[in-house]
Amino acid sequence: MAPGEGGAAPAPCELVEYTDPLCPWAWGAEPLFRGLRAALGERVRRRRVFAILFDEDDDPAPDAAAETAWYARYVEEISGHTGAPRAERLSRVAASSWPSSLVARAAEAQGGAVADRVLRRLRETVFVLGEPADTLDAALSAARGVPGLDEVRLAADAVSAAVRDSVAADRAEARRPVPEVFSVEAAGPHPGAAKETPDGEHRYALPTLLVRGAGGHRVVPGRRPFAAYAAAVGAMCPGPVPDPPPLPAARALAHYGSLTEPERLLLTRGAWPPAGAVRVDTGNGALWLHPEEAATHPATRRTARNARASGRT
Repeated sequence: MAPGEGGAAPAPCELVEYTDPLCPWAWGAEPLFRGLRAALGERVRRRRVFAILFDEDDDPAPDAAAETAWYARYVEEISGHTGAPRAERLSRVAASSWPSSLVARAAEAQGGAVADRVLRRLRETVFVLGEPADTLDAALSAARGVPGLDEVRLAADAVSAAVRDSVAADRAEARRPVPEVFSVEAAGPHPGAAKETPDGEHRYALPTLLVRGAGGHRVVPGRRPFAAYAAAVGAMCPGPVPDPPPLPAARALAHYGSLTEPERLLLTRGAWPPAGAVRVDTGNGALWLHPEEAATHPATRRTARNARASGRT
């Protein structure tokens, strides 16, 4: 049940996560945001804003191969900072964030658990498989088999005017950053200052967390330690923010479906890996899949295709 339904009082504050399904820094922050959601439960309202990192009208690179090689090195550098998996080979730089953002937004109509799993699959297309979901067909294919997902409804909603308008509103909102992010003074490789876009606007760096409460707002730009997010929430929302509650290994993998090494260290306890866990090797550590997730995951689908192709040669 969503906060405020069934006569319950609405949550007193809102967490707004500015993100993009194909952003490498947002991918690297997944353990922290998963931990924050686990720590807060239903105490807050949560909202994702898809900022559109790769826009539809961006000019194509004059040398696509050189751009891909540069971007692969960039992602490798980021994964070195975050510990997040990266694809062993990146096929291309994403042409557009719109298809994955439309599918991620459409999935929200089917509940938070489904939406989280769909968004996760979309992130994994580029950072595990190296094949960014930058077309509608690719984004819908990535979501196929997510538990509880109505795939027919998802496909219809993703091309609806309502979902298109919603993501367009997200894009516009992300380009109205609060003043604090124009003069960020922070150490590290990703301090989170507002980014200038090719058309001269500014948008939030990704990820950025904005916490709104009765006393105003706090903003945490860029990828920061968990304590920074907890402090911002604690300043705006009643009560302290606990550390993420680790789950037993098998239960955690069943709950999340897939876990990276940084996530399993933060979010699980007990012997690892749990029985039946499926390991997917990447260019920077492993991605662990629950057996039910592995049955329909794009990584295992690709492995099966490769095995069939090899058997025919």
